[in-house]
Amino acid sequence: MKIAPSILSADFANLSIALDQCERGEADQIHVDVMDGHFVPNITIGPGVVKDIRKRTGLPLDVHLMIENPEMYIPQFVQAGSDLITVHVETCENLSTVIRQIKESGAKAGVTLKPGTSLKDIENVISEVDLILIMSVEPGFGGQEFIPETLDRVRKIKKMIAALQERNSPEISVDGGVRLSNAKKIVGAGADILVIGSAIFETKDPVKTMNMFKQIS
Repeated sequence: MKIAPSILSADFANLSIALDQCERGEADQIHVDVMDGHFVPNITIGPGVVKDIRKRTGLPLDVHLMIENPEMYIPQFVQAGSDLITVHVETCENLSTVIRQIKESGAKAGVTLKPGTSLKDIENVISEVDLILIMSVEPGFGGQEFIPETLDRVRKIKKMIAALQERNSPEISVDGGVRLSNAKKIVGAGADILVIGSAIFETKDPVKTMNMFKQIS
């Protein structure tokens, strides 16, 4: 199991400290939430901040684009240093084309969907992506409570991936409301990666908390 601390919950005035904590806590990658104020009601960061984050850490950057028309900005985020770019099925008129664009730009590709969006909307691209991100809260804000029905969605995705047999097998990541109290259940359902925000950065010792998550199996 891997952990991906979400810097959305970190202190943006001290991101270098948060990134150092992620390295000392042996995080596997950094989750970067990009919001445009249109697809979701919040606004966060752009390629410039991703570029600065890239300078501060050697950890892989999973950049989650919660934005409309993601194809317009993918080259900028790849050039800024994104290792993996995740797009929402709801924002892509032709999802396969956007996935191909990400890969041709030099990054790995991920796909995600809101909690209420049918899993059928991504079944045609499962063999094309490197990551499937299952949102366990409504995208747009940190600190929300985990939606219990997510566990069943993870199990269903796991079966869909197993049906691929020897073709590409993407990792499953779960984002939203992940805490020490529910992490074992999420991993047990089939998650490979846990995206964790407030449950890390709002604790007294984020490094110790990351180590505690890493011990879950």
